[in-house]
Amino acid sequence: MREITLSQAVNEAIAEEMRRDASVFLMGEDVAEAGTPFKVLSGLVEEFGTERVIDTPISEPGFVGLAVGAAMTGARPIVDLMFGDFIYLVMDQLCNQAAKQHYMSGGKLTVPMVLRTNMGATRRSAAQHSQSLQALVAHIPGLKVAMPSSAYEAKGLMKTAIRDNNPVVLFEDKLMYQDKAPVPEEEYLIPFGVANIKREGTDITLIGTSSMVQVAEKAAEILALEGISAEVIDPRTIVPLDEATLLESVKKTSRAIVIDEGHQSYGVTAEIASRLNEKAFYHLDAPVLRMGAMDVPVPFSPALEDLTVPTPEQVAANARKLCAGELIHAA
Repeated sequence: MREITLSQAVNEAIAEEMRRDASVFLMGEDVAEAGTPFKVLSGLVEEFGTERVIDTPISEPGFVGLAVGAAMTGARPIVDLMFGDFIYLVMDQLCNQAAKQHYMSGGKLTVPMVLRTNMGATRRSAAQHSQSLQALVAHIPGLKVAMPSSAYEAKGLMKTAIRDNNPVVLFEDKLMYQDKAPVPEEEYLIPFGVANIKREGTDITLIGTSSMVQVAEKAAEILALEGISAEVIDPRTIVPLDEATLLESVKKTSRAIVIDEGHQSYGVTAEIASRLNEKAFYHLDAPVLRMGAMDVPVPFSPALEDLTVPTPEQVAANARKLCAGELIHAA
């Protein structure tokens, strides 16, 4: 099977869906001629023209509001939000309008819109361009939230998101755009709410999102050298969440660590850990541990920034302690 980058996978998914469905169009800052600052969308304007690949003014509330209206009236817009940090600017359009229209119209209106954006620290982009804000939108009923961990997931989840009749927010990790993975040439979709068991194990479950899946896999390799068998699971989507697969794994291993790059307090790690503690309580040999980013603005200094995000070594160290029967509390 061929290998392509995550960036190429996103581009390919969007192009295929735009060819398949004339109602799909793309809009955002610098998406046409520039192909975004990360060059993810390069070449699309040459094929589809400026009527379907639309450069917008620097007005996130304005063009996201336009996309919500377009989706309500028959189109399927893909909105590119240059940095995930800018999601604060569109919370009314996304959370008060897009998320609620189907419910408030008694099912008469749908908002089939994709908001694709990015996340992730350690790129030296400072506090306003390095946040991982998936928990903000996961908190809002009516929105679906996908977090691809590789090129394969990025393509399959993007195609599913575009075809979904609900608003979907899709977060891509900035540092993973050039990561390669096997991706089939034939069409495929990845259904929402179906987790992927990346590595089977018996002693502890490591649940990672987005880039933290790679962290969990590297931690599992470290643990394997010590005779500890770690199961690694990628939820793929946090809304909907494949709770059944996570619970089945934890009931088997009796221990779990949840790893996410968002801030630890009130975040994705807290929600998943809470569900596991509630619903697998009598199968656990230790409380579920959560590992998120430090509750600080992301520093610009490389030496400080690297300290804010979980590492494979830290995950392995905590897993080692859990398996040894040591009680650990979330920092």
